[in-house]
Amino acid sequence: MNALKILTQGIVQGVGFRPYIYRLATSLKLNGYVRNLGNVVEIIIEGENTDKFLEKLQKELPPIARIDSVKTSETEIKNYSNFKIVESEDAYSGVSVIPADIAICDKCLAEIRNPKDRRYKYPFNACTDCGPRFTVIENVPYDRIQTSMKEFPLCKDCLDEYEDVLDRRYHGEAICCAKCGPQMTFHEKQDQIDCKNPIKKGSEVLKKGKILAIKGIGGTHLVVDAYNDKAIKELRKRLNRPNQAFAVMSRDLESVEKYAQVSEKEKTTLLSNKRPIVILKKNKSYPFPESLSPGLHNIGVMLPYSPMHYILFDESDIDTYVMTSANTPGEPMMIENNEIINGVNDYSLIHNRQILNRCDDSVIRFRNDELSFIRRSRGYTPEPYTINYEVNDLNVLALGPELDVTFSIAKNNKIYPSQHIGNTNKPKTLEFLKKAIDNMERITKISEFDVIACDMHPHFFTTRLAHELKDKYEATLLPVQHHHAHSVSLLNDHGISEAVVIAADGVGYGSDKTSWGGEILYTNIKEFERLAHLKPQLMPGGDIATKYPARMLLSILGDENLIKNYVKYFKYGEIEIKNILKQIESNINVGITTSTGRILDSIAAALEICHERTYEGECSMKLESAAYYSTKDLEIPVIIEDNQLNTTEILKEVVRLYNYGEKKADIASAGQKAVAKGLSELAISSADKKAIDDIGATGGVFYNEAISSCVKKYIEENGYNFIQHINTCAGDGSVSLGQAIVGKIR
Repeated sequence: MNALKILTQGIVQGVGFRPYIYRLATSLKLNGYVRNLGNVVEIIIEGENTDKFLEKLQKELPPIARIDSVKTSETEIKNYSNFKIVESEDAYSGVSVIPADIAICDKCLAEIRNPKDRRYKYPFNACTDCGPRFTVIENVPYDRIQTSMKEFPLCKDCLDEYEDVLDRRYHGEAICCAKCGPQMTFHEKQDQIDCKNPIKKGSEVLKKGKILAIKGIGGTHLVVDAYNDKAIKELRKRLNRPNQAFAVMSRDLESVEKYAQVSEKEKTTLLSNKRPIVILKKNKSYPFPESLSPGLHNIGVMLPYSPMHYILFDESDIDTYVMTSANTPGEPMMIENNEIINGVNDYSLIHNRQILNRCDDSVIRFRNDELSFIRRSRGYTPEPYTINYEVNDLNVLALGPELDVTFSIAKNNKIYPSQHIGNTNKPKTLEFLKKAIDNMERITKISEFDVIACDMHPHFFTTRLAHELKDKYEATLLPVQHHHAHSVSLLNDHGISEAVVIAADGVGYGSDKTSWGGEILYTNIKEFERLAHLKPQLMPGGDIATKYPARMLLSILGDENLIKNYVKYFKYGEIEIKNILKQIESNINVGITTSTGRILDSIAAALEICHERTYEGECSMKLESAAYYSTKDLEIPVIIEDNQLNTTEILKEVVRLYNYGEKKADIASAGQKAVAKGLSELAISSADKKAIDDIGATGGVFYNEAISSCVKKYIEENGYNFIQHINTCAGDGSVSLGQAIVGKIR
């Protein structure tokens, strides 16, 4: 007889892993026990079939479970009489992770739709195969007492399921029913309205064109009828979001296919248990209000993922709702009931379960049929990434940039990225960041750090926080250049140690203290070298030129005669234009930028597609959408001088073609292609000099499908291997990941 001690790490808590081990061990007539030890599951087995146990261990895992490591050692034979699941202990310092929140499973969905089931129409139905995890956990081991469900003692029927090792709800920490679990209530402003079916009441006010807040699993949505133009515009007015696209949730895939084009990969992602928002191309002929996503050719779409979503659709004849995060721009989602009922909404559906870790919807876009994260959050966080290089033994906390922030914690060869945090120049979001770090420390059991990594920009709020945390943890401060961090996260995706990388985005603080964003970098993970870039352009007024791109256009063209058709975009007309030119000449409050984003924004302004940015990336996104409808190939010359792409000449040609009478869509397409081709030529020349075969693309510009496609095609036609993000965000959501990797390989 053999006796083995097995320690497993990975996604092995809260996923039915211990019942699985019990069934496997008893089927092989093995004795012993299984238990949680903090962040690892310990298995002791005795008997003749220990080899078969190890052989089968990873072959039939529960749907959400994942084993990252298995450590096996011989142990003393104690002649156990059977196999048991024993109480958890917090006795191990290793690192594992709690699974992400996932969509309701088919069995739980069938129950809430079955009038004979005791969980019929119950909006918090869950089991070990589905439901909330990350948003309800306070600490590990992942037991009910350490979750927000501790406030809801189980009734006898639920307790019987919870204690039955053969039941799919065995130790399902989020399980409950209408007798013992959380309850929803319906409110008109601060007044609670008595009703037997709050969700049905919610569907009724939505039918009347009202704005409803729904407190969900990891946050709160503001909801209106997606076909009601008046309701959508009223929501925009109250949120002060005049143009930013609203995501929608549809009843089912058939509903989505009426208004959007859905590829097979997009379909698979929409239907996955992650249930992210997927950016889809619109069917232009479908009668959706333009107010849903003004000026864009695409729309963000998701399918129901919680029981309350399915019940809402079951109680309604509306097949699609706007579902947008309930927050003011740049601030975190509302999760406190008092805050929700006092929001901009007319009515509220709230519940009495605490959200311990708020978690926004994830957002995904497919570029040329390949997945790209725009926001990696619900459904994915806090599942770890593996560092694909030899690492040091330092613990690293990386804080990211300032906008679209995530943070990351690294220990050994694993990185635990946070949920989407947001824009930390807002005080509430900065506080959310601090609280989220505390929460992640608890659930990963990593609370000591040797390195605090941050952006190189000295004035970012995350940089200031890094200085505070450096003293708190007595750690080393590690500033990492913004685009180097982007590049490192990209390289780690592919497990390669060096590449030439095109880093194209709105802004990143450069090592020369100017604003970068159109860079060709060589990186070997530890270090980087700037090899080429877009022509530096002046930014009169600094950040104000990002809000009003006509100012940037004037600076680039440098000629008031060329700008004469755009006087209406300057508040004070020709006087303002003359003053801006004087400002440039005297170099007062004038920044310098190589940003690709500023060039794309300027093209949008030149074509009168967008003259004011009301949300991040608006002008560039509308430019892409205009170009999507191009029917004619125009050619804009690409001029490269001294390893710089001459963007001034691109803008002059855009204006010339527009004045000549060419269509906006065709010029928009040609302008994007000129920028893409210019960046590609710079990268190819740099790769040739460095004798490197791999050329990568990172930064928010590469969410643009047309630019990504053009760069990929041009680089591959010239014999180089093109790489892009496959598991991480192309935008700033991946910066903390890159920072953490730099800290782990120093």
